[in-house]
Amino acid sequence: MERPGAGAINSNECENVSREEEMSEEFEADAMDSLKDMPFATIDIKDDCEITDAPHINLERSKENERISKDQIKKRKKKQKGYQPNYFLSIPITNKEITRGIKILQNAILQQDERLAKAMTSDGSFHITLLVMQLLNEDEVNLGIGALLELKPFVEEILQGKELILPFQGVDTFGNQVGFVKLAEGHHINPLLEIAEAAKRTFQEKGFMAGENRSFKPHLTFMKLSRTPWLRRKGVKKIDPKFYEKFISHTFGEEMVHRIDLCSMLKKKQSNGYYHCESSIVIGAKNGGEPDDAELLRLSKRLVENAVLKAVQQYLEETQSRGKPADGSSGKARAADRGGADGDQSGR
Repeated sequence: MERPGAGAINSNECENVSREEEMSEEFEADAMDSLKDMPFATIDIKDDCEITDAPHINLERSKENERISKDQIKKRKKKQKGYQPNYFLSIPITNKEITRGIKILQNAILQQDERLAKAMTSDGSFHITLLVMQLLNEDEVNLGIGALLELKPFVEEILQGKELILPFQGVDTFGNQVGFVKLAEGHHINPLLEIAEAAKRTFQEKGFMAGENRSFKPHLTFMKLSRTPWLRRKGVKKIDPKFYEKFISHTFGEEMVHRIDLCSMLKKKQSNGYYHCESSIVIGAKNGGEPDDAELLRLSKRLVENAVLKAVQQYLEETQSRGKPADGSSGKARAADRGGADGDQSGR
């Protein structure tokens, strides 16, 4: 989807961007599959989501829906020494006008300090994080997919058939550590915050650790110094405001929200640079086919596959347990044979 907008970027400028587009993947998880990379992935998501200066949105809800299962959450907290998010809800940025503008911004910064190359977010990864969560195994991922599907009617109720269009304008940082393109003020803010709150409530009512102690402040990250900790030893401890001063009021374009994805922070990214996506819900009108039915089918296949794997595992365990007595009896038979042979030898 590409929308024209004020302040559109000249395509000739874009063609001059010389930095390779695959240089740094967000959280560095797609380039490395080992568990030792988990802290980096977690740190990056925390950078996105632990801002606490956002307004709180109080939604009207029944007492039954308002009550969150605190016991379940306490049990999960006891099991985990630390809250380590590994999944998140993402609104992908697909408007090429926006991504071109961010690439020009990134290139302008790199012209001033090329050492920041690996701090940049790749264009295929641009997104807004609605919620981070912890899903500990495949069963919980399946439950998370179910929670995402349950979120859809709440989103539809909030939007009431209207499109949700997000305009991006200007640049700012979180503590001079995370650079982001700002979401412009307007009537789109409240429904977006309500959707984020509904998502948090839906996942927490399932007992998941989701959005713990974090308020939601929508932003579009384009660079993070947490990806390049070695630069601190070289004196690069913050994002210098002069790097992006020409983009303070720049209009990057508008994104029409068309889907919400449940993405993994740690699984290998897709070939287009976007995160591994477990499931999605489509926002607004359906475009050919039945995406909701497709998501239900995907969930059903996942559940069947897990059931088959468990059945096979159970069968193998039962086969092995049945084989042990058989092995024992055959051992006794062999011992008896040996005993008989010994008797025959002594009789000779």
